[in-house]
Amino acid sequence: MDIEQKQVEHIDYFVKQALNLSGSALQNVVVEATSHPSHFALSEILSVPSTLEFMCSAFLDLLRMFAHGTWSVASRLPQLVPEQILKLNQLTVLTLADTNKLEDFLINDCMYVGIVRGKLDQLRKCFEVQFAAGRDLRPGQLGRMIQTLASWLSTSDNLLVSIQGKIKWADNMSRQEAQKEVDERVEEPNHVTLHHRQIVLLNLWLI
Repeated sequence: MDIEQKQVEHIDYFVKQALNLSGSALQNVVVEATSHPSHFALSEILSVPSTLEFMCSAFLDLLRMFAHGTWSVASRLPQLVPEQILKLNQLTVLTLADTNKLEDFLINDCMYVGIVRGKLDQLRKCFEVQFAAGRDLRPGQLGRMIQTLASWLSTSDNLLVSIQGKIKWADNMSRQEAQKEVDERVEEPNHVTLHHRQIVLLNLWLI
Protein backbone atom coordinates (compact mmCIF):
# COMPACT_ATOMS: atom_id res chain seq x y z
CA MET A 1 0.00 0.00 0.00
CA ASP A 2 1.50 3.39 -0.98
CA ILE A 3 1.82 6.31 1.39
CA GLU A 4 -1.05 8.27 -0.18
CA GLN A 5 -3.52 5.47 0.54
CA LYS A 6 -2.17 5.10 4.06
CA GLN A 7 -2.65 8.82 4.65
CA VAL A 8 -6.28 8.62 3.52
CA GLU A 9 -6.94 5.80 5.97
CA HIS A 10 -5.19 7.57 8.86
CA ILE A 11 -7.01 10.85 8.13
CA ASP A 12 -10.36 9.06 8.10
CA TYR A 13 -9.58 7.35 11.42
CA PHE A 14 -8.43 10.46 13.28
CA VAL A 15 -11.20 12.68 11.92
CA LYS A 16 -13.83 10.19 13.06
CA GLN A 17 -12.21 10.12 16.50
CA ALA A 18 -12.18 13.91 16.71
CA LEU A 19 -15.82 14.14 15.65
CA ASN A 20 -16.98 11.88 18.46
CA LEU A 21 -14.80 13.07 21.35
CA SER A 22 -14.18 16.19 23.43
CA GLY A 23 -12.12 17.39 26.37
CA SER A 24 -9.19 15.23 27.49
CA ALA A 25 -10.21 12.42 25.16
CA LEU A 26 -9.87 14.79 22.21
CA GLN A 27 -6.47 15.90 23.47
CA ASN A 28 -5.41 12.26 23.54
CA VAL A 29 -6.39 12.01 19.87
CA VAL A 30 -4.09 14.96 19.11
CA VAL A 31 -1.21 13.33 20.96
CA GLU A 32 -1.82 10.06 19.14
CA ALA A 33 -2.03 11.77 15.74
CA THR A 34 1.13 13.82 16.27
CA SER A 35 2.99 10.73 17.50
CA HIS A 36 1.80 8.25 14.88
CA PRO A 37 4.81 7.05 12.82
CA SER A 38 2.94 6.92 9.51
CA HIS A 39 0.51 9.85 9.71
CA PHE A 40 1.67 13.22 8.35
CA ALA A 41 -1.52 15.19 7.56
CA LEU A 42 -2.99 17.11 10.49
CA SER A 43 -5.05 19.95 9.03
CA GLU A 44 -8.12 17.73 8.63
CA ILE A 45 -8.29 17.37 12.42
CA LEU A 46 -8.05 21.15 12.72
CA SER A 47 -11.05 21.48 10.42
CA VAL A 48 -13.28 19.45 12.76
CA PRO A 49 -15.55 21.96 14.58
CA SER A 50 -15.23 20.23 17.95
CA THR A 51 -11.44 20.60 17.78
CA LEU A 52 -11.68 24.38 17.78
CA GLU A 53 -14.59 24.46 20.21
CA PHE A 54 -13.49 22.10 22.96
CA MET A 55 -9.70 21.90 22.77
CA CYS A 56 -7.47 24.07 24.94
CA SER A 57 -5.12 26.55 23.27
CA ALA A 58 -1.95 24.58 24.08
CA PHE A 59 -3.13 21.53 22.17
CA LEU A 60 -4.44 23.69 19.35
CA ASP A 61 -1.01 25.29 19.03
CA LEU A 62 0.57 21.84 19.10
CA LEU A 63 -1.69 20.65 16.31
CA ARG A 64 -1.07 23.78 14.24
CA MET A 65 2.69 23.36 14.62
CA PHE A 66 2.56 19.81 13.30
CA ALA A 67 0.24 20.87 10.47
CA HIS A 68 2.16 23.92 9.26
CA GLY A 69 5.31 24.49 11.33
CA THR A 70 8.84 23.13 11.48
CA TRP A 71 11.34 22.19 14.18
CA SER A 72 12.40 25.83 14.52
CA VAL A 73 9.20 26.68 16.44
CA ALA A 74 9.17 23.62 18.70
CA SER A 75 10.78 25.50 21.60
CA ARG A 76 7.62 27.60 21.98
CA LEU A 77 5.54 24.57 22.98
CA PRO A 78 5.56 22.08 25.87
CA GLN A 79 8.10 19.28 25.86
CA LEU A 80 7.48 16.73 23.13
CA VAL A 81 7.68 12.96 23.45
CA PRO A 82 10.33 11.17 21.31
CA GLU A 83 7.75 10.06 18.74
CA GLN A 84 6.59 13.65 18.27
CA ILE A 85 10.18 14.88 17.94
CA LEU A 86 10.85 12.33 15.21
CA LYS A 87 7.66 13.25 13.36
CA LEU A 88 8.38 16.98 13.55
CA ASN A 89 11.86 16.35 12.18
CA GLN A 90 10.31 14.38 9.32
CA LEU A 91 7.82 17.16 8.62
CA THR A 92 10.66 19.68 8.69
CA VAL A 93 12.46 17.67 6.02
CA LEU A 94 9.30 17.79 3.89
CA THR A 95 9.46 21.57 4.10
CA LEU A 96 13.21 21.81 3.49
CA ALA A 97 13.55 18.79 1.23
CA ASP A 98 16.76 19.98 -0.46
CA THR A 99 19.35 19.73 2.33
CA ASN A 100 22.47 17.56 2.17
CA LYS A 101 23.17 17.64 5.92
CA LEU A 102 20.69 14.98 7.01
CA GLU A 103 21.82 11.95 5.03
CA ASP A 104 21.30 9.33 7.72
CA PHE A 105 18.01 10.86 8.81
CA LEU A 106 16.78 11.03 5.22
CA ILE A 107 17.60 7.39 4.57
CA ASN A 108 16.53 5.81 7.86
CA ASP A 109 13.60 7.94 8.97
CA CYS A 110 12.25 9.53 5.80
CA MET A 111 13.06 7.47 2.69
CA TYR A 112 12.51 4.21 4.55
CA VAL A 113 8.97 5.15 5.64
CA GLY A 114 8.18 6.55 2.19
CA ILE A 115 7.54 10.24 2.86
CA VAL A 116 10.50 11.26 0.65
CA ARG A 117 11.99 9.50 -2.36
CA GLY A 118 15.07 10.61 -4.22
CA LYS A 119 18.73 10.07 -4.96
CA LEU A 120 21.70 10.98 -2.80
CA ASP A 121 24.43 12.48 -4.96
CA GLN A 122 27.55 12.32 -2.80
CA LEU A 123 29.72 13.80 -5.55
CA ARG A 124 27.66 17.00 -5.64
CA LYS A 125 26.76 16.67 -1.94
CA CYS A 126 23.04 17.01 -2.51
CA PHE A 127 19.81 15.06 -2.37
CA GLU A 128 17.76 15.04 -5.59
CA VAL A 129 14.13 14.91 -4.54
CA GLN A 130 11.92 12.80 -6.82
CA PHE A 131 8.89 12.72 -4.53
CA ALA A 132 7.91 14.38 -1.26
CA ALA A 133 4.62 13.84 0.53
CA GLY A 134 2.68 17.10 0.67
CA ARG A 135 2.35 19.16 3.84
CA ASP A 136 -0.98 20.48 5.07
CA LEU A 137 -2.02 23.72 3.40
CA ARG A 138 -2.02 26.93 5.41
CA PRO A 139 -5.23 28.97 5.34
CA GLY A 140 -5.40 30.82 2.02
CA GLN A 141 -2.89 28.59 0.21
CA LEU A 142 -5.56 26.55 -1.57
CA GLY A 143 -6.82 29.57 -3.52
CA ARG A 144 -3.30 30.47 -4.67
CA MET A 145 -2.63 26.87 -5.63
CA ILE A 146 -5.83 26.73 -7.69
CA GLN A 147 -4.86 29.99 -9.39
CA THR A 148 -1.38 28.67 -10.20
CA LEU A 149 -2.77 25.42 -11.61
CA ALA A 150 -5.37 27.34 -13.66
CA SER A 151 -2.60 29.53 -15.11
CA TRP A 152 -0.52 26.46 -15.92
CA LEU A 153 -3.52 24.81 -17.58
CA SER A 154 -4.19 27.91 -19.69
CA THR A 155 -0.55 28.07 -20.77
CA SER A 156 -0.61 24.36 -21.63
CA ASP A 157 -3.79 24.80 -23.70
CA ASN A 158 -2.23 27.70 -25.64
CA LEU A 159 0.93 25.70 -26.22
CA LEU A 160 -1.12 22.74 -27.45
CA VAL A 161 -3.01 24.96 -29.91
CA SER A 162 0.29 26.38 -31.17
CA ILE A 163 1.80 22.91 -31.61
CA GLN A 164 -1.31 21.67 -33.43
CA GLY A 165 -1.13 24.70 -35.75
CA LYS A 166 2.50 23.99 -36.57
CA ILE A 167 1.75 20.31 -37.18
CA LYS A 168 -1.07 21.29 -39.56
CA TRP A 169 1.19 23.74 -41.39
CA ALA A 170 3.96 21.13 -41.71
CA ASP A 171 1.40 18.57 -42.96
CA ASN A 172 0.11 20.99 -45.61
CA MET A 173 3.64 21.80 -46.74
CA SER A 174 4.46 18.10 -46.96
CA ARG A 175 1.36 17.45 -49.05
CA GLN A 176 2.16 20.36 -51.38
CA GLU A 177 5.71 19.11 -51.88
CA ALA A 178 4.46 15.59 -52.54
CA GLN A 179 1.86 16.85 -55.05
CA LYS A 180 4.50 18.97 -56.79
CA GLU A 181 6.76 15.95 -57.13
CA VAL A 182 3.90 13.89 -58.57
CA ASP A 183 3.03 16.63 -61.07
CA GLU A 184 6.65 16.90 -62.20
CA ARG A 185 6.82 13.15 -62.75
CA VAL A 186 3.62 13.25 -64.79
CA GLU A 187 4.81 16.15 -66.94
CA GLU A 188 8.17 14.55 -67.66
CA PRO A 189 6.82 11.61 -69.78
CA ASN A 190 4.49 13.99 -71.63
CA HIS A 191 7.43 16.19 -72.52
CA VAL A 192 9.44 13.20 -73.77
CA THR A 193 6.50 11.98 -75.87
CA LEU A 194 6.03 15.41 -77.48
CA HIS A 195 9.73 15.65 -78.26
CA HIS A 196 9.66 12.18 -79.81
CA ARG A 197 6.70 13.13 -82.00
CA GLN A 198 8.53 16.22 -83.22
CA ILE A 199 11.54 14.12 -84.23
CA VAL A 200 9.35 11.63 -86.12
CA LEU A 201 7.59 14.42 -88.01
CA LEU A 202 10.90 15.99 -88.91
CA ASN A 203 12.24 12.71 -90.26
CA LEU A 204 9.11 12.20 -92.36
CA TRP A 205 9.43 15.68 -93.81
CA LEU A 206 13.02 15.05 -94.75
CA ILE A 207 12.04 11.86 -96.51
